[in-house]
Amino acid sequence: MLREDFEKILKEHGLKKTRQRILVLEALSSCEDKHLTAEEIYETVKAEFPEIGLATVYRTIQLLSELDLVESVQLGDGCVRYEIGKIGEKEAHRHHHLICLECGKVISFWDDLLEELEERIRESASFQVINHEVKFYGYCESCLKQGQECQ
Repeated sequence: MLREDFEKILKEHGLKKTRQRILVLEALSSCEDKHLTAEEIYETVKAEFPEIGLATVYRTIQLLSELDLVESVQLGDGCVRYEIGKIGEKEAHRHHHLICLECGKVISFWDDLLEELEERIRESASFQVINHEVKFYGYCESCLKQGQECQ
């Protein structure tokens, strides 16, 4: 997304369009499949805005998380990671994470096949699912090929 898009989103949520907020959103947007930690976001933003502090990045992430613009993700490595949340009509929960047990690579899978299950839950249990988190563990294509070469 472009800087203008982020500025518009912040304005729609009644927030000032500070350089820090824009740079945090841009960092997450530019590294969409990397699922950055707060420290990695800080390093990315610091390259363009050296005056920023790590505490400012944490406060910015917290604020943007409260607005669902940024979502936290736990991928089993002991770190809290972040990704772009709801932007416009796009909801972050409409994708899943594929985690390689060999190299640790995380791949976003953008085909949500759980809508039918969510509807059945709503009908049979009178429970409205608003979000879900699915992680698949296995081996990426590169690690599978390396494993075949070693056999």
